[in-house]
Amino acid sequence: MKTIGFVLLLSFYFYSCATAQKINPENPDLSPGNFKLDSLPNSEINIPIQVNLKPMYAMAEKSVDTLFTSPKYPDEWVQDGCDVRYKYSFRRSKLQITGAGSSLNLGFMGYYKIVGSTRLCVRGTVVSPWTPACRCGFDEPERRVNVSFTNSVNILPDYKVAVTFKRNEPQPLDKCEVCFWGQDITTQVLKGLIAELDAAKKDLDKSYGSVDLKPRFQQVWDQMNKVYNLNGLGWLQVNPQKVRINNLYVKNDSLNIFLGLSAKPVVSFERPVEKYTKIPNLAPFSRQQGFSIFLDAVLNYDSLSNIINQNLKGFEYNFKKAFVKKKFIVDECKVYGGGFEKLIIRVNFSGTNTGVVYLVGKPVYDKEKRSIEIRDVDFDVKSKNVLLGSADWIFDKKIVKEIEKQAKFELGSYIDTAKFTMNQQLNRELMKGIRSWGNIKDIGLIGIYPMQQHLVIRSNCTGDLAVKVESINFSL
Repeated sequence: MKTIGFVLLLSFYFYSCATAQKINPENPDLSPGNFKLDSLPNSEINIPIQVNLKPMYAMAEKSVDTLFTSPKYPDEWVQDGCDVRYKYSFRRSKLQITGAGSSLNLGFMGYYKIVGSTRLCVRGTVVSPWTPACRCGFDEPERRVNVSFTNSVNILPDYKVAVTFKRNEPQPLDKCEVCFWGQDITTQVLKGLIAELDAAKKDLDKSYGSVDLKPRFQQVWDQMNKVYNLNGLGWLQVNPQKVRINNLYVKNDSLNIFLGLSAKPVVSFERPVEKYTKIPNLAPFSRQQGFSIFLDAVLNYDSLSNIINQNLKGFEYNFKKAFVKKKFIVDECKVYGGGFEKLIIRVNFSGTNTGVVYLVGKPVYDKEKRSIEIRDVDFDVKSKNVLLGSADWIFDKKIVKEIEKQAKFELGSYIDTAKFTMNQQLNRELMKGIRSWGNIKDIGLIGIYPMQQHLVIRSNCTGDLAVKVESINFSL
């Protein structure tokens, strides 16, 4: 009897295997995602830029003449009325430039010498010859006078820099007295000097009174619209939105500019199309410091499927039901979005039965483990209906728990690599004479959005960035 029972049981087992129904439920219903890519908040990047003004000072040193003289000096005289004539030579010291706020003061010490003579005139009629030439500053120290220009800088919304030059009144430190009666002709000398300084101011207004920086800003804007390869981490597109200048002031030998940028950066695993736009006018200023970048990483499901396949493919589960052995082998897994915060896992399996089942779960970020996990995994309704009628043994929680356990996507190394790469990019020479310093404080994941075609991971990155300009070509 035992032998007959064993034979019957064995026969039933082989019959069950031979007649096992192939499991092939309908695809789960897909729902439209409740997430929009354009919901990405603006990233705010505020960069203090320090420009070394010494190169500009050197440019100004070359632009302002070092020697002024009376017309056709030393051959001809300047005649001031009927009774006085003179000619002079004026040289300046090295420029002294100081700054405060949005103003620069350009000054120098002037040294001059003059020779003149007088004669007697009555009602415009000459009644005596010229006296012998009297000298001032030739056989004695040159006379001194303080000379200065004040200019203010203002950046307009269309990126034009308006520089206003003001000639200050010269301040004589020494008088110039000539001839035996000691006539003071300092006023005549200053009058000639003022004419020369006004001519210099006119040249400064013409050359530097208005500088258009828009072509330079457009070049930077175009660079930000490019697509950048993140060396295995995907493709970055900054998507700039606005530029602003939050503050501008001069301190010692530095011009300090606080530049602000609004952007919507996106990282994707497929290279996006580059789009170029015209730079908008400067936006209103902001008091924020550092940067807070909201970033959408767009992951395709093929990459996620490969990860879960590495963990689950070939896994074998053995069960017993009514003394009958059952086997479930994972052949392949595929992950895709189901909409409304759900992911679908399609499992192709073999063993006692063959076919496909669909599971659904919710992607959740575990901050401590720095990983994305699919939790609350369960069979889709349509898969449940098919399994209830043909292979209810597959409902065993062991399968669901194992799949949930293995459905993890580690982000720790990705985050560490991203921080390292970004810090490298923040701390480097941007171009000759221009260097940046920065530090990533934190990268935090703030949302996971399963779309039908891709998984969007939204993160926020905070840190600091500064730029120092040691030398730049001011000739635009």
